[in-house]
Amino acid sequence: MCSSPLLKIEDLVVSIEEKDILKGLNLEINQGEVHVIMGPNGAGKSTLGNVLMGHPQYQINSGSINFEGQIINDIPVDERAKKGIFLSFQYPEEISGVTVENFLRTAKMAISEKFISIMEFQKELKEKMDLLKIPHDYKDRYLNLGFSGGEKKKNEILQMSILDPKLAILDETDSGLDVDAVKIIYEGIKNFSDGKKSFLVITHYNKILDYLNPDYVHILVDGKIVTTGDVKLAQDIEKMGYENFKKQLGQ
Repeated sequence: MCSSPLLKIEDLVVSIEEKDILKGLNLEINQGEVHVIMGPNGAGKSTLGNVLMGHPQYQINSGSINFEGQIINDIPVDERAKKGIFLSFQYPEEISGVTVENFLRTAKMAISEKFISIMEFQKELKEKMDLLKIPHDYKDRYLNLGFSGGEKKKNEILQMSILDPKLAILDETDSGLDVDAVKIIYEGIKNFSDGKKSFLVITHYNKILDYLNPDYVHILVDGKIVTTGDVKLAQDIEKMGYENFKKQLGQ
């Protein structure tokens, strides 16, 4: 483990269109840790992921995001990606005219700032696709165009594997998938994890915990983390819901 956190968020207040979404959020993630964020709809879970990646639509009003000892509040998205932050989208974009292979190779070269030959990249890509049980001909299809929900989510995990980030933020990657697809995706995550990679998994689907053993589970309600625990906390949520946590905040 690092002597200091990989990611440290302090008193983060974030708004969109003058409405506060995150209201003094605090979170620390060390190297190699898996953190799960759960919470009711509208709590700010996806906002957190977008803000960490630098989405320009969100305004940081106060507080700080520290990554590897550097405040990154004002650093643009591409620089965050080069530093090793990755965000898997809840609703991946479809891009006509750009194949999966070309997109991933271009992104890999942009982040690594190194030239990668087509043959070298194809070898790595096919190996990663095999792990995720993605047919090789997917690499020649336009990015996410005509993909099923499961195919889009698998493609997000494929991107993560290729780009090799230090911190992977997975925003409801399991949403809308059947059990088999969820299993394949989270087996892909486990294969990618090497004890050094860190994960922030945003979800409301407890079934992922059948495949993923997080170090911490956080409950996010009304823009704040109200409690932190382990897998048992997620199991309690499944039984009782979020009402007790809302009551703590006077909702």
